[in-house]
Amino acid sequence: MTISKRNNVRISGSGKRTMVLAHGFGCDQSMWRYLVPSFHGEYRTVLFDHVGSGASDLSAYDRDKYDSLQGYADDLVEIVKEIADGPVVFVGHSVSAMIGLIASLDAPAFFAAQVMVGPSPCYVNDGDYIGGFTREDIEDLLLTLESNYLGWSSTMAPAIMGAPEQPELGVELTNSFCRTDPEIARQFARVTFLSDHRAILPRNTTPTLILQCSDDIIVPRTVGEYMQRMMPVSTLHIIENVGHCPHLSAPSASAAAMRDFLGPMSL
Repeated sequence: MTISKRNNVRISGSGKRTMVLAHGFGCDQSMWRYLVPSFHGEYRTVLFDHVGSGASDLSAYDRDKYDSLQGYADDLVEIVKEIADGPVVFVGHSVSAMIGLIASLDAPAFFAAQVMVGPSPCYVNDGDYIGGFTREDIEDLLLTLESNYLGWSSTMAPAIMGAPEQPELGVELTNSFCRTDPEIARQFARVTFLSDHRAILPRNTTPTLILQCSDDIIVPRTVGEYMQRMMPVSTLHIIENVGHCPHLSAPSASAAAMRDFLGPMSL
Protein backbone atom coordinates (compact mmCIF):
# COMPACT_ATOMS: atom_id res chain seq x y z
CA MET A 1 0.00 0.00 0.00
CA THR A 2 1.39 3.41 -0.95
CA ILE A 3 1.38 6.33 1.45
CA SER A 4 -0.68 8.35 -1.03
CA LYS A 5 -3.36 5.66 -1.20
CA ARG A 6 -3.35 5.06 2.53
CA ASN A 7 -4.01 8.73 3.28
CA ASN A 8 -5.81 9.75 0.08
CA VAL A 9 -3.18 12.40 -0.66
CA ARG A 10 -4.20 15.13 -3.13
CA ILE A 11 -1.83 17.81 -4.47
CA SER A 12 -2.81 21.02 -6.24
CA GLY A 13 -1.45 24.52 -6.78
CA SER A 14 1.66 25.67 -8.61
CA GLY A 15 3.83 27.49 -6.11
CA LYS A 16 7.46 26.76 -5.34
CA ARG A 17 6.73 26.20 -1.66
CA THR A 18 4.64 23.41 -0.15
CA MET A 19 1.77 23.73 2.32
CA VAL A 20 0.37 20.59 3.97
CA LEU A 21 -3.06 20.81 5.63
CA ALA A 22 -4.55 18.31 8.08
CA HIS A 23 -8.19 18.12 9.14
CA GLY A 24 -9.59 17.67 12.64
CA PHE A 25 -11.70 15.02 14.37
CA GLY A 26 -14.70 13.77 12.42
CA CYS A 27 -13.70 15.64 9.27
CA ASP A 28 -11.85 15.07 6.01
CA GLN A 29 -9.76 17.10 3.60
CA SER A 30 -12.81 18.75 1.99
CA MET A 31 -13.00 21.04 5.01
CA TRP A 32 -10.14 23.09 3.53
CA ARG A 33 -11.90 23.89 0.25
CA TYR A 34 -12.60 27.56 1.08
CA LEU A 35 -9.07 28.25 2.31
CA VAL A 36 -6.63 26.54 -0.05
CA PRO A 37 -7.52 28.47 -3.24
CA SER A 38 -6.07 31.59 -1.59
CA PHE A 39 -2.63 29.97 -1.60
CA HIS A 40 -2.53 28.12 -4.93
CA GLY A 41 -0.43 30.79 -6.62
CA GLU A 42 2.34 30.60 -4.03
CA TYR A 43 2.16 27.03 -2.74
CA ARG A 44 1.70 23.45 -3.76
CA THR A 45 -1.14 22.56 -1.39
CA VAL A 46 -1.22 19.01 -0.09
CA LEU A 47 -4.42 17.61 1.41
CA PHE A 48 -4.87 14.20 2.97
CA ASP A 49 -7.21 12.19 5.19
CA HIS A 50 -6.07 10.69 8.48
CA VAL A 51 -6.35 6.90 8.43
CA GLY A 52 -9.91 6.10 9.51
CA SER A 53 -11.31 9.34 8.06
CA GLY A 54 -12.62 10.44 4.68
CA ALA A 55 -11.43 8.38 1.74
CA SER A 56 -8.37 6.96 3.51
CA ASP A 57 -7.72 3.22 3.28
CA LEU A 58 -9.66 1.84 6.26
CA SER A 59 -7.77 -1.45 6.02
CA ALA A 60 -4.70 0.47 7.27
CA TYR A 61 -6.39 1.33 10.57
CA ASP A 62 -4.55 -0.26 13.50
CA ARG A 63 -6.06 0.26 16.96
CA ASP A 64 -2.69 -0.09 18.66
CA LYS A 65 -0.92 2.35 16.34
CA TYR A 66 -3.62 4.98 16.57
CA ASP A 67 -4.14 4.69 20.31
CA SER A 68 -2.08 7.87 20.66
CA LEU A 69 -1.43 10.89 18.47
CA GLN A 70 2.07 9.56 17.80
CA GLY A 71 0.67 7.13 15.22
CA TYR A 72 -0.91 9.98 13.26
CA ALA A 73 2.28 12.05 13.60
CA ASP A 74 4.31 9.17 12.17
CA ASP A 75 1.98 9.12 9.14
CA LEU A 76 2.38 12.87 8.70
CA VAL A 77 6.18 12.65 8.68
CA GLU A 78 5.97 9.92 6.03
CA ILE A 79 3.67 12.05 3.89
CA VAL A 80 5.90 15.13 4.13
CA LYS A 81 9.02 13.15 3.29
CA GLU A 82 7.32 11.66 0.23
CA ILE A 83 5.78 14.78 -1.28
CA ALA A 84 8.14 17.65 -0.41
CA ASP A 85 11.64 18.54 -1.56
CA GLY A 86 12.21 20.85 1.39
CA PRO A 87 10.61 22.01 4.63
CA VAL A 88 6.86 22.64 4.47
CA VAL A 89 4.32 24.95 6.03
CA PHE A 90 2.02 22.73 8.05
CA VAL A 91 -1.56 23.78 8.82
CA GLY A 92 -3.39 21.65 11.37
CA HIS A 93 -6.94 22.06 12.59
CA SER A 94 -7.84 21.18 16.18
CA VAL A 95 -6.27 17.85 17.17
CA SER A 96 -4.12 17.93 14.03
CA ALA A 97 -2.29 20.94 15.43
CA MET A 98 -0.87 18.68 18.15
CA ILE A 99 -0.22 15.94 15.60
CA GLY A 100 1.80 18.48 13.63
CA LEU A 101 3.70 19.60 16.71
CA ILE A 102 4.70 16.02 17.53
CA ALA A 103 5.76 15.46 13.91
CA SER A 104 7.82 18.67 13.85
CA LEU A 105 9.65 17.63 17.01
CA ASP A 106 10.37 14.21 15.49
CA ALA A 107 11.56 15.62 12.14
CA PRO A 108 12.27 19.36 12.58
CA ALA A 109 14.15 19.72 9.29
CA PHE A 110 10.94 19.04 7.37
CA PHE A 111 8.84 21.83 8.94
CA ALA A 112 9.48 25.50 8.18
CA ALA A 113 6.41 26.90 9.93
CA GLN A 114 3.19 25.77 11.55
CA VAL A 115 -0.30 27.22 11.60
CA MET A 116 -2.42 25.81 14.42
CA VAL A 117 -6.15 26.39 13.89
CA GLY A 118 -8.11 26.06 17.12
CA PRO A 119 -5.41 24.02 18.89
CA SER A 120 -5.41 22.62 22.40
CA PRO A 121 -2.64 20.69 24.15
CA CYS A 122 -5.06 19.60 26.90
CA TYR A 123 -8.86 19.88 27.06
CA VAL A 124 -9.16 19.17 30.79
CA ASN A 125 -8.91 21.86 33.47
CA ASP A 126 -5.93 21.31 35.74
CA GLY A 127 -5.26 23.75 38.59
CA ASP A 128 -4.56 27.17 37.07
CA TYR A 129 -4.77 25.73 33.57
CA ILE A 130 -8.22 26.20 32.02
CA GLY A 131 -8.68 23.76 29.17
CA GLY A 132 -12.42 24.27 28.91
CA PHE A 133 -13.73 21.03 30.45
CA THR A 134 -13.66 19.22 33.75
CA ARG A 135 -12.61 15.57 33.73
CA GLU A 136 -16.26 14.70 34.45
CA ASP A 137 -17.36 16.74 31.42
CA ILE A 138 -15.02 14.77 29.17
CA GLU A 139 -16.06 11.40 30.63
CA ASP A 140 -19.74 12.29 30.12
CA LEU A 141 -19.02 13.39 26.55
CA LEU A 142 -17.21 10.14 25.78
CA LEU A 143 -19.92 8.04 27.47
CA THR A 144 -22.58 9.69 25.31
CA LEU A 145 -20.43 9.15 22.24
CA GLU A 146 -20.03 5.45 23.15
CA SER A 147 -23.75 4.86 23.68
CA ASN A 148 -25.23 6.97 20.89
CA TYR A 149 -22.68 8.16 18.35
CA LEU A 150 -25.17 9.43 15.78
CA GLY A 151 -27.16 11.30 18.42
CA TRP A 152 -23.95 12.78 19.82
CA SER A 153 -22.90 13.86 16.33
CA SER A 154 -26.24 15.54 15.62
CA THR A 155 -26.02 17.51 18.86
CA MET A 156 -22.32 18.32 19.02
CA ALA A 157 -21.42 19.05 15.40
CA PRO A 158 -23.53 22.24 15.05
CA ALA A 159 -22.22 23.49 18.42
CA ILE A 160 -18.63 22.80 17.39
CA MET A 161 -19.10 24.52 14.05
CA GLY A 162 -20.77 27.57 15.56
CA ALA A 163 -21.31 30.02 12.69
CA PRO A 164 -24.95 30.75 13.63
CA GLU A 165 -25.43 32.79 10.45
CA GLN A 166 -24.30 29.83 8.31
CA PRO A 167 -26.42 26.88 9.55
CA GLU A 168 -25.57 24.86 6.45
CA LEU A 169 -22.04 24.46 7.80
CA GLY A 170 -23.38 22.82 10.95
CA VAL A 171 -25.35 20.40 8.79
CA GLU A 172 -22.22 19.65 6.77
CA LEU A 173 -20.16 18.89 9.87
CA THR A 174 -22.94 16.68 11.25
CA ASN A 175 -22.98 14.69 8.02
CA SER A 176 -19.19 14.41 8.12
CA PHE A 177 -19.28 13.07 11.68
CA CYS A 178 -21.99 10.60 10.74
CA ARG A 179 -19.99 9.25 7.78
CA THR A 180 -17.08 8.33 10.06
CA ASP A 181 -16.93 4.73 11.25
CA PRO A 182 -18.33 4.90 14.81
CA GLU A 183 -15.72 2.55 16.31
CA ILE A 184 -12.85 4.54 14.83
CA ALA A 185 -14.49 7.82 15.84
CA ARG A 186 -14.88 6.65 19.43
CA GLN A 187 -11.22 5.75 19.71
CA PHE A 188 -10.06 8.96 18.01
CA ALA A 189 -12.28 11.01 20.34
CA ARG A 190 -10.87 9.32 23.44
CA VAL A 191 -7.30 9.83 22.20
CA THR A 192 -8.07 13.47 21.37
CA PHE A 193 -9.92 14.60 24.47
CA LEU A 194 -7.84 12.73 27.04
CA SER A 195 -4.42 13.65 25.62
CA ASP A 196 -2.14 16.11 27.39
CA HIS A 197 0.75 17.56 25.40
CA ARG A 198 1.48 20.63 27.49
CA ALA A 199 4.93 19.32 28.41
CA ILE A 200 6.19 19.40 24.82
CA LEU A 201 5.12 22.97 24.00
CA PRO A 202 8.40 24.58 25.20
CA ARG A 203 10.36 22.25 22.93
CA ASN A 204 8.83 23.76 19.81
CA THR A 205 11.33 25.75 17.75
CA THR A 206 9.28 26.00 14.55
CA PRO A 207 7.71 29.44 14.00
CA THR A 208 4.05 28.97 14.86
CA LEU A 209 0.83 30.88 14.33
CA ILE A 210 -1.96 30.08 16.79
CA LEU A 211 -5.21 30.94 15.04
CA GLN A 212 -8.19 31.05 17.37
CA CYS A 213 -11.80 32.22 17.28
CA SER A 214 -13.00 34.75 19.83
CA ASP A 215 -15.90 32.47 20.84
CA ASP A 216 -15.05 28.75 20.64
CA ILE A 217 -17.07 26.19 22.63
CA ILE A 218 -14.24 23.63 22.40
CA VAL A 219 -11.15 25.76 23.03
CA PRO A 220 -11.42 28.86 25.22
CA ARG A 221 -9.21 31.86 24.56
CA THR A 222 -7.20 31.04 27.69
CA VAL A 223 -5.78 28.00 25.88
CA GLY A 224 -4.38 30.06 23.02
CA GLU A 225 -2.89 32.53 25.48
CA TYR A 226 -1.33 29.66 27.44
CA MET A 227 0.16 28.14 24.30
CA GLN A 228 1.66 31.47 23.23
CA ARG A 229 3.32 31.82 26.63
CA MET A 230 4.70 28.29 26.54
CA MET A 231 5.97 28.15 22.95
CA PRO A 232 9.06 30.31 22.42
CA VAL A 233 8.46 31.17 18.75
CA SER A 234 4.71 31.66 18.50
CA THR A 235 2.15 34.30 17.57
CA LEU A 236 -1.48 34.35 18.69
CA HIS A 237 -4.12 35.77 16.35
CA ILE A 238 -7.75 36.01 17.44
CA ILE A 239 -10.42 35.99 14.73
CA GLU A 240 -13.72 37.60 15.70
CA ASN A 241 -15.85 34.58 14.94
CA VAL A 242 -18.13 32.08 16.67
CA GLY A 243 -17.11 28.43 16.42
CA HIS A 244 -14.21 26.03 16.15
CA CYS A 245 -13.74 25.97 12.37
CA PRO A 246 -12.73 29.41 11.06
CA HIS A 247 -11.26 27.90 7.89
CA LEU A 248 -14.88 27.12 6.94
CA SER A 249 -16.86 29.90 8.60
CA ALA A 250 -14.31 32.73 8.21
CA PRO A 251 -11.91 31.66 5.43
CA SER A 252 -11.00 35.19 4.32
CA ALA A 253 -10.02 36.25 7.84
CA SER A 254 -8.11 33.00 8.31
CA ALA A 255 -6.21 33.39 5.04
CA ALA A 256 -5.38 37.02 5.84
CA ALA A 257 -3.95 36.08 9.25
CA MET A 258 -1.89 33.31 7.65
CA ARG A 259 -0.55 35.67 4.99
CA ASP A 260 0.47 38.23 7.60
CA PHE A 261 2.31 35.50 9.49
CA LEU A 262 3.95 33.76 6.53
CA GLY A 263 4.69 36.84 4.44
CA PRO A 264 7.85 38.04 6.23
CA MET A 265 9.35 34.55 6.36
CA SER A 266 11.98 33.29 3.99
CA LEU A 267 10.64 29.80 3.40
